Amino acid sequence: MKLDQLASEVIENRQSTVRVSLRPLLQFLQAMKTELRLERANFTVCLVSDPEMARLNKTYRKIAGPTDVLSFPSVAGRKLLRFRRRKMVLRGGSFLGDIAISPSTARRYAKEHGRALQNELCVLMLHGVLHLLGYDHETDRGEMNRIELRLRRRLGLS
Repeated sequence: MKLDQLASEVIENRQSTVRVSLRPLLQFLQAMKTELRLERANFTVCLVSDPEMARLNKTYRKIAGPTDVLSFPSVAGRKLLRFRRRKMVLRGGSFLGDIAISPSTARRYAKEHGRALQNELCVLMLHGVLHLLGYDHETDRGEMNRIELRLRRRLGLS
């Protein structure tokens, strides 16, 4: 299957405010899936506008305004991936869920953090996938953040 065909199945761009190149995102997605040993797992990434992200944020989190990334796991409440001594073990089904990313908000955050937009979008995809796998930085006393930083280094993200 060609990269462009796979990109249209995995990453969908539903916004037109920010110009986004899907090819580097798809290449990162493939590298991330390999690093996490998720080659057989599936999920979707949808790039949405700020108004759509604000609607999703209000509907599902009861928080007004847009955010950068939201994850909608297919299985909630348990970790599907365990990190053990450099070995990762996937448990559960092959469809992990959906990730929504707002490129407009990501662009603002990228500017604040001195990162390129493509880099910020990759960071958000990684963050979203960790949420799909059951990690929650709001409740896990730093576990998700430690894992995410380690994976960022391995995947060449700043």
